[in-house]
Amino acid sequence: MEDRKKKVKSILVTLPKPENDKNPYAELAKKHSLKIDFRSFIHVEGVPAKDFRKEKINLADFTAVIFTSRNSADHFFRICEEMRFDVPVDMKYFCLSETIALYLQKYIQYRKRKIFFGKQTAADLAEVLKKHSGEKFLYPCSDVAAEETQKFLLDNGYNFTPAVLFRTVCSDLSDLAEVFYDVIAFFSPSSIQSLYKNFPDFKQNNTRIAAFGATTHKALLETGLILDIPAPTPSAPSMTMAIEQYVKQVNK
Repeated sequence: MEDRKKKVKSILVTLPKPENDKNPYAELAKKHSLKIDFRSFIHVEGVPAKDFRKEKINLADFTAVIFTSRNSADHFFRICEEMRFDVPVDMKYFCLSETIALYLQKYIQYRKRKIFFGKQTAADLAEVLKKHSGEKFLYPCSDVAAEETQKFLLDNGYNFTPAVLFRTVCSDLSDLAEVFYDVIAFFSPSSIQSLYKNFPDFKQNNTRIAAFGATTHKALLETGLILDIPAPTPSAPSMTMAIEQYVKQVNK
């Protein structure tokens, strides 16, 4: 393994480019003189209203919506608009995090609505959901829905209906064919699928791989790739911290 610990000069982060330079990756690049590029390996496409209608889900049946991401919020309000459905004023919203809850201001007046949020997972919402167990929940999700949330709702007997409103699609990466990076950072099993869909003969060689989250680690190891930089860890709760620890070690 020691021979893999070569100096790191370039990193590809498989996420969309941040909107401004005030982000941990920009600081990391500056501090360690690294070239850090961003390229989303996957993107989201909305399910058209005509396809959603086939699911025979009646939006008027629901009293509450559970949002696990900004994408789920975007596509819920998009489908409502496409189907000319006026969201009732007393609709309740349950969000996995405060960031998502605040994002709803894009679509609704924040104060007038009933918006609840947890720290990061469905289990954090447990207390709030208990108080509202009589609601009929709509759960907007992608075709690769977060099983953890769905399992939590099922295990606790909530009356919820999953609605696939968007799909995760592999991006076209053909322009990266002859481009090589010292480190590639992955954040989801779908982005690893995208790598192999675009480059079926991908060989890791000296490319170090960073991966965030247990499901990403598992997907990576199943493809036979070497996981050099796992995150989160107790000493590195974020991807940038994990990469920085590694860079300090190999760029001595």
